[in-house]
Amino acid sequence: IVLSLTRLLPTEKSSAKSSRSFTCLNKAPKNSLIMDSVFALLFLCVTVTYVICSPGPLEDVVIDRYDVPRVCPREVQTGDFVRYHYNGTFTDGKKFDSSHERGAPFSGQVGLGRLITGLDRGVQGMCVNERRKVTVPPHLAYGSVGAGDVIPPDTVLVFDVVLLDIWNSEDKVQTRTLSKPETCKRFVEATDFVRYHYNGTLLNGVPFDSSHSRNGTYDTYVGMGYLIKGMDEGLIGMCVGETRTIIIPPFLAYEEKGYGTVIPSQATLVFEVLLVDLFNPKDDIVVDVKEVPETCTRKTVVGDYIRYHYNGTFQDGSIFDTSYQRNSTYNTYIGMGYVIAGMDKALQGVCIGEKRRVVLPPHMAYGEKGTGGIIPGSAVLVFDIQVIDFHNPKDPIEVQVTHKPKECNLTSEVDDLIQYRYNCSLMDGTLLYSSDHYEKAPITTLGANKVIEGLDEGLRGMCVGERRVVIVPPHLGHGENGAKGVPSSAVLHFELELLDLQKGVPDGYMFVWLGDSPEPLFPAMDLNKDLAVPLEEFTAFIHLQVAEGTGRLRPGMDADGIIKDMFNNQDRNRDGKIVPEELKLKVEEDFDKARHEEL
Repeated sequence: IVLSLTRLLPTEKSSAKSSRSFTCLNKAPKNSLIMDSVFALLFLCVTVTYVICSPGPLEDVVIDRYDVPRVCPREVQTGDFVRYHYNGTFTDGKKFDSSHERGAPFSGQVGLGRLITGLDRGVQGMCVNERRKVTVPPHLAYGSVGAGDVIPPDTVLVFDVVLLDIWNSEDKVQTRTLSKPETCKRFVEATDFVRYHYNGTLLNGVPFDSSHSRNGTYDTYVGMGYLIKGMDEGLIGMCVGETRTIIIPPFLAYEEKGYGTVIPSQATLVFEVLLVDLFNPKDDIVVDVKEVPETCTRKTVVGDYIRYHYNGTFQDGSIFDTSYQRNSTYNTYIGMGYVIAGMDKALQGVCIGEKRRVVLPPHMAYGEKGTGGIIPGSAVLVFDIQVIDFHNPKDPIEVQVTHKPKECNLTSEVDDLIQYRYNCSLMDGTLLYSSDHYEKAPITTLGANKVIEGLDEGLRGMCVGERRVVIVPPHLGHGENGAKGVPSSAVLHFELELLDLQKGVPDGYMFVWLGDSPEPLFPAMDLNKDLAVPLEEFTAFIHLQVAEGTGRLRPGMDADGIIKDMFNNQDRNRDGKIVPEELKLKVEEDFDKARHEEL
């Protein structure tokens, strides 16, 4: 009867936290005739209840899920492989085994008879990081035989289990994008070289490695066997700036061997990856022209000298250098090996004022070694360039006449005294200085080294009222050293207007004849014919020559002062008058005409 009731009594499965319970039928008798039968039935119920509620050979496992994660993306199923820690105790709390104490979790496959039956059932439905207490009756444990001296026969076992890992031989690499740039022009492909940061954890969240803690990216080729298979697969399709989670099953990671003491055998690995850089060894530079001036009469070629501003960033947008912050352009020759190969190539064919973005792969930048702790090895570099100016060391000045009077008979030349108006700026339009900033326009003598060589040359051949633009290369301007307010090696842009012109005399002369001098000279000077020429008479004579256009005094100087110096040079005995014996002539071969020595 007891055995029959054991089989026939209904059972109720409560929540996972409670063990099985049973209900006995209990009805009140209607007459005393059946009181004895009821009593007997009640007795049997009590007996049956006692037998079933005491752990016996026909009980199932009892599961107490006392700590369940809020998120459980996957539960253990038959055929899954699991890795878990456990403490095994008897019902009195005495410990008989512990994976914690051995320092090695248990690994095995569920539902295929490789675990004791009770524990096989007890871990099904578990989540990673779940903790549960599994009570296993003897017939689902070691039965009436027990296990050596450790487990006595017919013993109920209690396992406190925490699930560390779960995977299946059918699993694939799982990827989930956490963040991604709005635009992604290029994706990782096999044979690409990548630089990425990562945090590596086991499936239960225990960290085992991080590139962030080493403050250095992990750099490698993709799809060429340098990585574990799962990472090779998980990186495919990423773009720079993307962050993704990559979950790799053990057979695509470190398998049974694990890795040192940080990655156990048969461990699922979880990587949070941030792709920092991406290129292929076959890459060339990439040029993206952002802005080109409407007029571009000339483009850079090999051998030109260029001045440009730049912002240098990595592919993730982080800045490593900028010329703007230093408020100084970068100046160099093009195509002559003074800069990294990629920049040498990118600077060719640009116009003054052009803006372009250039992307340089590492093999055309600083290579595998990087430089100076600023640029890491194998880094792709992005430069945003603005060309300020360029020139060639062989360049002459450039002259563009913007206005010329209809009548232009008299033009400026060496030794002339001129007055002119100017604006001087850099080629990007930055004004450096202007004659408008002063009360009076400057006056200079051409060819007298009073102004920079290129400006002096640019002012020649002008007539009064003429306007022109003159481009002066640095070697005809302020050179590599620059000047106050003028950058080093700057090409200068002059806007010029000639305001006044006084014809001059050669260097070293105070007075010249514009034609042949009087022959003989002394009678012409001796206006009163007394064979003596005092200062007053000499002064009158020179002024007469200038007035008649036959002679010219050096412009820009006091005329009477010049004449007095000329007189003193001829009055050799310092008696206040010039006589015929003191006057000499000197033939100047370079002018092919006779001139008085001091004149």
